[in-house]
Amino acid sequence: MEVLMIEDNEAVCEMMAMFFEKEEWHANFKYDGKEGLDAFTENNTKWDMIILDLNLPSMDGMQVCREIRKQSQIVPIIMLTARDSESDQVIGLEIGADEYVTKPFSPLTLMARIKALYRRSKVDHTQKVAEEDFDVVTEHVKISTMTREAYLDGQQIESLTPKEFELFALLAQHPKQVFSREHLLTRIWEDPYFGDERTIDAHIKKLRQKIEAVGPQVIQTVWGVGYKFDDSGVEDK
Repeated sequence: MEVLMIEDNEAVCEMMAMFFEKEEWHANFKYDGKEGLDAFTENNTKWDMIILDLNLPSMDGMQVCREIRKQSQIVPIIMLTARDSESDQVIGLEIGADEYVTKPFSPLTLMARIKALYRRSKVDHTQKVAEEDFDVVTEHVKISTMTREAYLDGQQIESLTPKEFELFALLAQHPKQVFSREHLLTRIWEDPYFGDERTIDAHIKKLRQKIEAVGPQVIQTVWGVGYKFDDSGVEDK
């Protein structure tokens, strides 16, 4: 773990350094608010944990916390303070601190808080990343245009060609909206398209076969008009 501890009491830092070393964590200590913020800003994706004192020279912990949160919404922050004031705790949490530890504190207690917060933050971040990986999400379908992967109820729809993927993504982005063959051709191929509109039918047929290999059909024909995506009738597994 990479820990940045911003604390002006050197004795506290020396004490915590021993505990961090025992866990084989890499810790960087700053004794000034501005210096601590600069250390974070220099590489704001490096840190796994911020331990932040409230009372600091040059820039107090509240200001540092605000500035850190402008750069990162996910780095865990534990705020330390000698004040035992509920209002301070509320303000600290409101501006982005995740935990609040009042001095004097037991190093073992702080270590336990750090470990618990780190575990929780990793779970939260993993879930967030998992959700953000998919830019098309419906009740049963998830599609990533970055990785060009599509899933139906957690099962990957394999071997989609570029045009099949683009057709599927476009339809899924607009559930229940009916697209004519002409519209699909101009959106997925080029405008104007001089080929046969039935090329859409051929691609839809292959796309449906690959969808049906993993689950129920979600591409529907609207006779005389075109096609639409609709997974509202798919039963939950």
